[in-house]
Amino acid sequence: MLGIHSRRLARGTAVALALLFGPVAVAQEVRREPVSDFTLANGLEVVVIPDRRAPVVTHMLWYKVGGSDEEPGKSGIAHFFEHLMFKGTKNAKPGEFSRRVAEIGGQENAFTSNDYTAYYQQVSPDALPDMMRYEADRMRNLILTDEVIVPERDVILEERASRVDSDPGGILAEEIDATLYQNHPYATPVIGWRHEIAQLNRKDATDFYDRYYAPNNAVLVVAGDVDAETVRKLAEDTYAKVPRGPDLPPRIRPVEPDQNTSRTVTLKDPRVGVPSFQKNWLVPSYSSAAREKLDGEPEALDLLTEILGGGIRSRLHQELVVKRGIASSAGAYYQGTTLDQTDVTLYGSPRGAATLAEVEAAVDAEVVKLIEGGVTEEELDRARNRFLRSLIFAADSQSGMARMYGSTLTTGGTIRDIDEWPDRIRKVTPEDIRNVAKKYLSPDTAVTGYLLPAGGNAG
Repeated sequence: MLGIHSRRLARGTAVALALLFGPVAVAQEVRREPVSDFTLANGLEVVVIPDRRAPVVTHMLWYKVGGSDEEPGKSGIAHFFEHLMFKGTKNAKPGEFSRRVAEIGGQENAFTSNDYTAYYQQVSPDALPDMMRYEADRMRNLILTDEVIVPERDVILEERASRVDSDPGGILAEEIDATLYQNHPYATPVIGWRHEIAQLNRKDATDFYDRYYAPNNAVLVVAGDVDAETVRKLAEDTYAKVPRGPDLPPRIRPVEPDQNTSRTVTLKDPRVGVPSFQKNWLVPSYSSAAREKLDGEPEALDLLTEILGGGIRSRLHQELVVKRGIASSAGAYYQGTTLDQTDVTLYGSPRGAATLAEVEAAVDAEVVKLIEGGVTEEELDRARNRFLRSLIFAADSQSGMARMYGSTLTTGGTIRDIDEWPDRIRKVTPEDIRNVAKKYLSPDTAVTGYLLPAGGNAG
């Protein structure tokens, strides 16, 4: 039920990224009614996204706190606390909220990222008042005792063992992040380092709860068969009664220094059957680009990765998988919806008699070809249309819409950013694509990760 959304959760098309994290995008064409936005007196921002196609509503509460907001030495507390939110409160017994959702045939889940933590339920509209009442209750009324904390900490340690420690790809992903980010807390895994998770205690949990779990540090997104006035009244009857929390300082984190070296991370493991590699470069996200006045770069990076490796029509797939047959997979992705700098990733695995070195060289050659030769208007138009169509399909999902708004609003974006995004993506030119490729995809600053069988080598 509970989950982590790490920075490397998905590789693939714009659809997958849009459904999970954003980017800050939604097409006007899929909207049936206007999106509403208001703020309660205690600081809770509320967004209502009407969608009348089915008698279902998605109730999603986002907190502006994630793994990268933790104090040094307390890694994993944000994700740990996500688990604790399913325990008992002063008004509800442990498991009562989840039982109520199950009894009415609803669904619930939660996830933690570097930048936010979110909790959601998908139920029939008549159950929305209960969802708001329960969620508002656990915002401030959790009962946190050692009897609750210690067993759940053991659950987290077991989760880390199964998700990361027993997965060579998970281990490598952590090491790549720890290498790519030299100064920023994105270097620390959302689930936390094992030795630090083991030390988390009741005081850590209580301090974290009191600091971050308050209406003025949250965004409520309600999507589905609802209207703004109904949601406003229900929010006033529930969330508005929760006292405002302490005013938090701006989320200013350490900034990465200029990166002037290429680095390599290699993991050899007997559990690896097919070798693979990935190259990562530090690039601006939508939020960091806005702060640094790098207008248009995130949009260009989105389309650059679509052209290079966004799907079966991309250059990497067509050249390495279809034409030459040397790769079983090859692609690229860019996760633009983060609060701070993010990365572009290119990846590939060999097929048949081809070696990993051949695949890597072919990927590098495609990057050089794009930087030197650019892209044509026709190629850009095709990629842009694929990308926008993918986002329209993503926006067709009720929970996908809620995630788009929540992830944008908790990472420095606004509803206006979402509204204007399609027009900005349409303004990207071939020269913009070439410029960001030349600026960021230098072999001299890449972090390359190799996942190899025992005794294997990257050559």
